[in-house]
Amino acid sequence: MTPEARANVEAWLAYFADLKISPFYLNRAVVSKNEAESEVLPATTAAPSIYIPMSPAAMRAKLQASSPAASSAIPLPVIKPASLFEETARIDGDSLERIREDIGDCKRCRLCQQRNSIVFGAGNAHAQLVFVGEGPGRDEDIQGLPFVGRAGKLLTQMIEAMGLKRDDVYICNVVKCRPPENRAPEPDEMETCSPFLYRQLAVIQPKVVVCLGAIAFQALYGAKQSISRLRGQWLEFRGIPMMATYHPAYLLRNPNAKGEVWDDLKKVMAHLGLKIPSRS
Repeated sequence: MTPEARANVEAWLAYFADLKISPFYLNRAVVSKNEAESEVLPATTAAPSIYIPMSPAAMRAKLQASSPAASSAIPLPVIKPASLFEETARIDGDSLERIREDIGDCKRCRLCQQRNSIVFGAGNAHAQLVFVGEGPGRDEDIQGLPFVGRAGKLLTQMIEAMGLKRDDVYICNVVKCRPPENRAPEPDEMETCSPFLYRQLAVIQPKVVVCLGAIAFQALYGAKQSISRLRGQWLEFRGIPMMATYHPAYLLRNPNAKGEVWDDLKKVMAHLGLKIPSRS
């Protein structure tokens, strides 16, 4: 193994250790300098199977460089980033406190460079309903809490219209740090941060997850789709019923869409057994 490849493996293992993932490889013992130079394994010992995640595009490029004929003959599967982290869904003894500790003073992606706060999430740790947004904005970055700006106030009104309080639900985001200028999170930023969201949902085990906007839907469903086409439909995330609807920030720009969101929320209320209030 070349020094560059070894460094790549060690970086991935350190990252997976942060996420409490380890069963997919067999041996993590530190290889001595002599062993590293010789690259010889005992005849009776099978070589550890270490999977180094890479994007499908990178995988294709690597195979084409080494064996063009083989890469054209063998179709490569499409790998969703979330599939690398299935183990995070069931960590024995996991808790929201433990997840926050694992995040630490996170510097795993570029979003750490300009943030003021890591916005982990807030609300009822045993909530039946979880709202997932895309990422913190300016107000959230300052206060360290999700959905506290103008869009957050509208989300609070939506929750109260359902006959609930913010303390009854749990609110979090796909990425925990504010993207600069409130831009949408980049795919690699989502891939880095979303495993912590998956762990949050696995710990809470809500009866319904509501995706607020396309980014949240993409992170949980694994596909880029138009919210206008998929909103209001029952989908599923790892066995949890999921509904996608418009982000409150979108409603601030397009108030005429509030009726569609209310229709979506009424479906959620019916699923949760909540009384749907009559609206004049």
